[in-house]
Amino acid sequence: MSVETEHLTWVWEVAKMPLETRMTKLPLPRTEYLRMKDRCRGCTGNLGRTYRDTVGIVDLGGGSVQMAYAISESAASRAPSVQAGLDNHVNEMYLKGSKYHIYVHSYLRYGLLAARAEILKVSEDSGNPCTYKYGGEFKASALSSGSSIEECRRVTLKALKVNDSCTHMKCTFGGIWNGGGGDGQKNLFVASFFFDRAAEAGFIKSSDPVAKVQPHSFLDAAKRACQTQYADAKTTYTDLGENNLPYICMVLVYEYTLLVDGFGLDPYQDIMLVKKVKYWNSFVEAAWPLGSVIEVVSS
Repeated sequence: MSVETEHLTWVWEVAKMPLETRMTKLPLPRTEYLRMKDRCRGCTGNLGRTYRDTVGIVDLGGGSVQMAYAISESAASRAPSVQAGLDNHVNEMYLKGSKYHIYVHSYLRYGLLAARAEILKVSEDSGNPCTYKYGGEFKASALSSGSSIEECRRVTLKALKVNDSCTHMKCTFGGIWNGGGGDGQKNLFVASFFFDRAAEAGFIKSSDPVAKVQPHSFLDAAKRACQTQYADAKTTYTDLGENNLPYICMVLVYEYTLLVDGFGLDPYQDIMLVKKVKYWNSFVEAAWPLGSVIEVVSS
């Protein structure tokens, strides 16, 4: 099987299985996350190797965003304890005779659609710098001057709570332990709304199953979007629906801020945006049925 199959297993597990989380707003059962990493490595021949040979995944859904990747044993030993009834930050898996430590966390209310509300809450009744000045019946209101990327970044950082107190050595945002980072996070694949909005913004092709970009690509696209007038945006972003058009500046700023300020990625680090994956000789959607087959043949 090709290396692209590794994309499938990560994307499927983290991008598709957490749908339950988005629907119910309840934490995804730990066993589902455990199965996700198993399927990732099994298809690429990486089972039995070190965690450095694995990939990490960020899946941006509508209601939540998930991060999952393998960490070292020393990092796992430093994982903070959790309250009774909550899932551990790290779980152990034994695959092909090797033990892996998997960090995974689901950030509720920080999926793309839920994050809109969080960002709009920050500006309250003063007008939001992330939205275009437009007409129509919308609860959200823009500044009289229109969108501003500098102000949009400010309110997005506040909504993301990147400055919340961190009782651990390293945190992402909202005071959540980040797993320690490291080699397991170097090869990162991002899925769902990351791919969709990048294609709609025009810096990747929607027809491509996988696209290599860097986080700053979202910032560059955000600068263009935030400078565009709403009337011009209709012809500039022809693939965006009417309801999403006023938020394109906000969305691109949020996706950049989430990757760089939230998850601590280098703005110029290569990441892979994933829509479809190569499985044998065909490109298929990253969906759970194929992942189920992969789990069976890999066990």
